Amino acid sequence: MAEPVVRIPDAKVALSTASVYPESTATAFEIAARLGYDGVEVMVWTDPVSQDIEALRRLSDYHQVPILAVHAPCLLITQRVWSTDPWTKLQRAQAAAEKLGASTVVVHPPFRWQRQYARDFVTGLWRMADETDVRFAVENMYPWRYRDREMLAYAPEWDVTKDDYRHFTIDLSHTATARTGALEMIDRMGDRLAHIHLADGNGSAKDEHLVPGRGSQPCAELLERLALSGFDGHVVIEVNTRRAMSSAEREADLAEALAFTRLHLASALNAASQQ
Repeated sequence: MAEPVVRIPDAKVALSTASVYPESTATAFEIAARLGYDGVEVMVWTDPVSQDIEALRRLSDYHQVPILAVHAPCLLITQRVWSTDPWTKLQRAQAAAEKLGASTVVVHPPFRWQRQYARDFVTGLWRMADETDVRFAVENMYPWRYRDREMLAYAPEWDVTKDDYRHFTIDLSHTATARTGALEMIDRMGDRLAHIHLADGNGSAKDEHLVPGRGSQPCAELLERLALSGFDGHVVIEVNTRRAMSSAEREADLAEALAFTRLHLASALNAASQQ
């Protein structure tokens, strides 16, 4: 009797360069190549290399690791990276993605104090998306909490499914922090779900970004759903390894995350093929 064939889904598994912090963007390419990731997502932030298209191209070519996505500089610590104007940041992220061959720009919804940007954000993104093949995948966020207080920091909404976007990114650490159902959220996103930030969390007020399988989020179930639905976007490992005691421990965490992801993407297809 022939052994069942394990089918590998089309979704590529990438490493976010943020996952190696406090090590460098260049280190992320080295680790992605060594561990066998399909590519990287570049988090554009304070590391000068992450802001330099030619430097990124050289790293990609040298390590033979494609750049699959660019994360626009939307964080509090990147307010002055690539301009202080948020639309300029997105234009530069789009240009970087086009020049580097990345299919996706990940973007956060605006902060509430960015009033004009927030007012025009939905229509402005549609306008930009009409001018390029690059997908602007808007990422779900979460309310900020301190003790018994909650602050709504993002506009129009932290739950991006309440607004009309062409493409979405779902981040499972963010669903944990928001204390919202990840599987229900991907149902609401439907076929507009284009990009995954895979991480875990336990519902803490802190955005934990644990290695998948170490928290309470349905990481395995989500991957299995993606495999069975024919999802062909990217699954990006975006975890926090700051507490790693050594480079070897950090790399072991990232190897575990990759193995977890590939196992659950492949096992769902294998189970389906035997039914």
